[in-house]
Amino acid sequence: MPRYEFRCRACGDTFEINRPMVQAGDPAACPQGHLDTVKLLSTVAVTGRGGGGASGGAGASAGGGCCGGACGC
Repeated sequence: MPRYEFRCRACGDTFEINRPMVQAGDPAACPQGHLDTVKLLSTVAVTGRGGGGASGGAGASAGGGCCGGACGC
């Protein structure tokens, strides 16, 4: 279930709520009970290497250089 981050305009508290995407735009009360909150725009960073995929999990070293070998680098 996605996690959404909100900030309370009354007390300045930042908090997160897990809810379905269908409810992403619904209002949320802060933990202190204030109703004047705003949803924050969050970024997602995904790191790491998973196995599998089209390259078979071989990674960057199997492509022939930094650009896949097309320019001969």
